[in-house]
Amino acid sequence: MSPMVIIIIAVVLVLLLCMVAAWIVTTRRRKLREQFGPEYERAVEAEHGRRAGERELREREERHDALDIKPLPAPVRDRYTQDWTRVQETFVDRPDDAVHEADRLVTTLMSERGYPTKGYEQRLKDLSVEHGRTLEHYRAAHEVNDRSSRQQVTTEELRGAMVHYRALFGELLHNGEQPRKDQA
Repeated sequence: MSPMVIIIIAVVLVLLLCMVAAWIVTTRRRKLREQFGPEYERAVEAEHGRRAGERELREREERHDALDIKPLPAPVRDRYTQDWTRVQETFVDRPDDAVHEADRLVTTLMSERGYPTKGYEQRLKDLSVEHGRTLEHYRAAHEVNDRSSRQQVTTEELRGAMVHYRALFGELLHNGEQPRKDQA
């Protein structure tokens, strides 16, 4: 074989390897975007770059995989549904208390499913793996709950917080699946 043919073969092989590597990176990126939803961009921004953000998301996946997240049996789901109904009924007369109770109920539900509940930021990271699309609801509700403790919110903001908590509560209650209309 002539040296020119060897060079051409080497260049073609390098180009093929580059194409395969690019395809792998693109596939991983797409998977992370689909899995984490809006949380993907948040992580990229927080980590000041795609590579660092994606590394952070993969670390979250690894931590999450080590957790013992379990589905809830029907009787436990029913009990939580009743608890949520009571919290919503409290809202009419005591909206601040209802929002605080909704936060507590979501945290308790997380714990029962197997999520660690120490530290708000870590809860966000742990939840992001399976609930990345609902996480913004949790952030918004938690922020209103914090301001509510200082009497810095309106009743409309408290109502919105209840709606936000309900979104995450529903996902956690139904093991990450959308509940059927007759279960909601």
